[in-house]
Amino acid sequence: MYWEIETILFVFLLVSAVISLMVKDLLTAVVILSVFSFISALIYAVMGAIDVGFTEAVVGAGVTGIFFVVLIFQTSRRSED
Repeated sequence: MYWEIETILFVFLLVSAVISLMVKDLLTAVVILSVFSFISALIYAVMGAIDVGFTEAVVGAGVTGIFFVVLIFQTSRRSED
């Protein structure tokens, strides 16, 4: 129905996935992965699955991001090559 919006969101989804894999700072990677989850939630909402989108936004972008940030501050912040 809204294929233009879905295409744009899918491109942003792919870009955020690639950026999160390329970045060396773990905190930045967690933030970008939270953006990835939020874009996924938007795609679900555009497709009509509002309940799945809301769950993805709460769990994927919210709770998981907070857990990752807490764990990063208890370990080293940069990945080793």
